[in-house]
Amino acid sequence: MERFQVKDKSLAPQGRLQIEWAATHMPVLNQIKNRFSKEKPLKGLTIGACLHVTKETAVLVEALVAGGAKVALCGSNPLSTQDDVASALADEGINVFAWRGQTTEDYYKCIDKVLDFKPDVTLDDGADLVVPCIANEPRLLKNVKGGTEETTTGVVRLRAMEQAGSLKYAIIAVNDAYTKYLFDNRYGTGQSTIDGVIRATNTLLSGKTFVVCGYGWCSRGIAMRAKG
Repeated sequence: MERFQVKDKSLAPQGRLQIEWAATHMPVLNQIKNRFSKEKPLKGLTIGACLHVTKETAVLVEALVAGGAKVALCGSNPLSTQDDVASALADEGINVFAWRGQTTEDYYKCIDKVLDFKPDVTLDDGADLVVPCIANEPRLLKNVKGGTEETTTGVVRLRAMEQAGSLKYAIIAVNDAYTKYLFDNRYGTGQSTIDGVIRATNTLLSGKTFVVCGYGWCSRGIAMRAKG
């Protein structure tokens, strides 16, 4: 079974620096990692993850590994993958299948490679991992204890599956956690969206009329940052 697939393994040293920098700004996860390294609460578990393969996700993955888990990771968005970070994770022995600019075919092949590890727990960002896991029911579902879903879009898909009777295992909707929608959605999405607009347009926001459609916690964060 293939252990990893990344764009360029020689990028690992650069990716390691990126991960170390991110870790200095993630004190809570560092505390969890330190506790996990002693208690090993995830020992014996295989975790399959379809997430943004970024330096921040790498810090999470390292915490899970410190807790005793075996992790197989693929990218939930081919445009967000940081190739140097993916290479650094592969260099650490983590099963990662991701590179920036994947084709649609490559994207789903990488998801299948994660599922080849027969995960006990799934971490998803859009439900693209859960759906094929359930579709391959006889081969995979006997191992799965549960999973998580990060996005509103993914939760909508999964709730539709639940209503149709096709959701075969329990999923935690991460958006229901206070720390997710009051912190990450409001401040994280607010800042990253404004940053993306500025980078894409090279436009100063001062004096502009800024229209935000919808007013959930993500939109409130965007409006707050635009006003600032």
